Amino acid sequence: MLAPPRNRLQAHDAGWCLRANRACTRAWLRRGFAIVSRLGDGVFWYALMTALVLLDGLDGLVAAAHMAATGGIALLMYRRLKRWTRRPRPFAADLRIQAWVAPLDEFSFPSGHTLHAVAFTIVALAYYPVLAGLLVPFTVLVAASRVVLGLHYPSDVLAATAIGGALGAMSLWLAMPV
Repeated sequence: MLAPPRNRLQAHDAGWCLRANRACTRAWLRRGFAIVSRLGDGVFWYALMTALVLLDGLDGLVAAAHMAATGGIALLMYRRLKRWTRRPRPFAADLRIQAWVAPLDEFSFPSGHTLHAVAFTIVALAYYPVLAGLLVPFTVLVAASRVVLGLHYPSDVLAATAIGGALGAMSLWLAMPV
């Protein structure tokens, strides 16, 4: 007899997480993803916002302020979602999965790093499309790092991508002149 669809989806999600997590047994890969994840904590985004202001003056300040406001809303959203869903992190639910870096909080759903990276990228690219070659790969690496490091399931990252995309698009719709 087949398992109910929800259990099959959870098992599939956990299986992908386990396979990705095993890639970090290679120290160089673990270090690389740990660095990307740390940069995704905010360091990269704060540096980008600062650089925009320093390099583009008032226009950069407008873009940075828009990113910061969107980031503040993203923070409230993902914290509330985490408290509501209370999904355990993969390493807490499956002892075969190793947390290669310390998590910033207790729960898994959604990935705050991914949600912020997607929202920040959408807003930044609306002002500076030339940054796509830097921001899109970095955002993909941030999202991948969260699964590889054992901190999130792929579904956490996919949901955060959708939420961050919607938030970024909505913030542009509300703030940008027609």
